[in-house]
Amino acid sequence: MDSRSRIAFAFLILVQAAHSVEECVFRLFDVFGPARWVSGLVSANLPLGFALANACIVLFGVWCYWARVRPSHPSARVYAWLWAFVELGNGISHVFFSLLRGEYFPGVATAPLLFATSCYLIYKLLARHESNAMKW
Repeated sequence: MDSRSRIAFAFLILVQAAHSVEECVFRLFDVFGPARWVSGLVSANLPLGFALANACIVLFGVWCYWARVRPSHPSARVYAWLWAFVELGNGISHVFFSLLRGEYFPGVATAPLLFATSCYLIYKLLARHESNAMKW
């Protein structure tokens, strides 16, 4: 992966951290059943369970960056593609639920950043793939 792809990946994890904070502060687990279910799996205290689950997601992203993406591990592109598509879906779904409800939905404020950063990362991953294909 090139340096811009690595930076885009790191920024995506940073945006996910901000997104997680927004979801926690505005209590996504109170309005979204799957978030409530995951929170309950982690702790009987739903706010704590949700915060811990989100912390694990962000920590996994940090690990992916430091252990796979940053050192250009052979699996780096796989991790980058997975994160890009998951976060693209995350961004789209928050906007969708906000429009469906006709009001603010926790996470929708940072959703456009998830969407844009994911799209940029996908663009960089595709551009790198095409430049490699052209060498043949």
